[in-house]
Amino acid sequence: MFDKILIANRGEIALRILRAAKELGIATVAVHSTADADAMHVRLADESVCIGPAPARDSYLNIPAILSACEVTGAEAVHPGYGFLSENARFAEILSDHHIAFIGPRAEHIRLMGDKVEAKRTARSLGIPCVPGSEGAVREEAEAIQVAKELGFPVLIKAAAGGGGRGMKLARSLEELPEALATARLEAQTAFGDDSVYLEKYLEKPRHIEVQILGDGHGNAIHLGERDCSLQRRHQKVWEETASPALNQEQRKRIGDICAEAMRKFGYSSAGTIEFLYENGEFYFIEMNTRIQVEHPITEMVTGVDLVNEQIKIAAGSPLTLRQEDIEFSGHAIECRINAEHPSTFHPSPGRISYYHPPGGLGVRVDSAVYAGYKIPPNYDSLVGKLIVHARTRNEALLRLRRALDEFVVDGIETTLPLFRTLIRNTDIQNGSYDIHWLEKFLATGGMDISDV
Repeated sequence: MFDKILIANRGEIALRILRAAKELGIATVAVHSTADADAMHVRLADESVCIGPAPARDSYLNIPAILSACEVTGAEAVHPGYGFLSENARFAEILSDHHIAFIGPRAEHIRLMGDKVEAKRTARSLGIPCVPGSEGAVREEAEAIQVAKELGFPVLIKAAAGGGGRGMKLARSLEELPEALATARLEAQTAFGDDSVYLEKYLEKPRHIEVQILGDGHGNAIHLGERDCSLQRRHQKVWEETASPALNQEQRKRIGDICAEAMRKFGYSSAGTIEFLYENGEFYFIEMNTRIQVEHPITEMVTGVDLVNEQIKIAAGSPLTLRQEDIEFSGHAIECRINAEHPSTFHPSPGRISYYHPPGGLGVRVDSAVYAGYKIPPNYDSLVGKLIVHARTRNEALLRLRRALDEFVVDGIETTLPLFRTLIRNTDIQNGSYDIHWLEKFLATGGMDISDV
């Protein structure tokens, strides 16, 4: 086991990693920008190193500075969290070259799954069902037209090198295709430095289902159930839950077993998430995230497995001690991402938190690194924290979530708490009757009225 790890991230995920390391008896090093000098994980770590000014490119994305921090402090391993350098294969290789462990998968797996076209090819070869689409990147407009005609409209044009909704455009007809193709390429080039795009059949009312897996690189891999992440705005997840209201036991076991077997064949190590669109009883692979996910706590709540703890042990060379038959699923869990944004316009709302009171009680967890007096900087993601509830049934979880939302107080800035107080009272949400387009339609039709909450 490692004696000391460096946490190459910030905010709630840095604090989450720090807690897991401490419970394993591992010393921690926090790195931070000048904007995060007063961050909670910096205060609680055994050591801290400032790695640069506020812009992420000069600090949290500054590989030489992070490497220097490892060498100065003697850190044996780096946990990248999510975002920033978590899916940067070159970063993992550089650490390895300096005999520092990367707490994540091997660089070749990161690189392969980071290319969406190659990821689909790999998924097919591993027996994972995929969305019908082009065999690879489409280079010419004529090729795109031919592929689109074969798939049938509408089609989705997606950046091969990225995600998060950037470089993604919908074409509902042949007439819309050229402009959508050009726009997607431009966005892909701007966001990822690569204008390669591919085409997929557009599903009209799918749900977003993802499967959590753990592998040790020694031929052992298990799944820890699915998460339903269908409530999204601009392709960004807002609300996640497990188990999915849309699946039955046979369906969740089938897709879980497919993913676990695929990762055994792949030789995958660390935590990972295989993401699908689900419609009419069928699953269609869209991508794999080779890191811990923002929404991992709901899986922890229903399985009792500490995913970050497992990541660290796997990176230290320990084989998985968990077998598939050891994983027991208990109850239902829901997570709400509370952001520093206006609840209806979603404009960022950085600033100082004047009063902070998180909810508590049985089955309530808040993953957050903020506190009263903390100033949320404008330089990074707007996440204030994650509210997670767990109960025996989905209905009990919804009631617990409603109570917890009413207790949650964050003053001094705008937050999206009123959005969730509205959603929890909506009949479609209560019934689990939503798809990936539901939230944007709800917002576009004036469903969000903060005067009501």
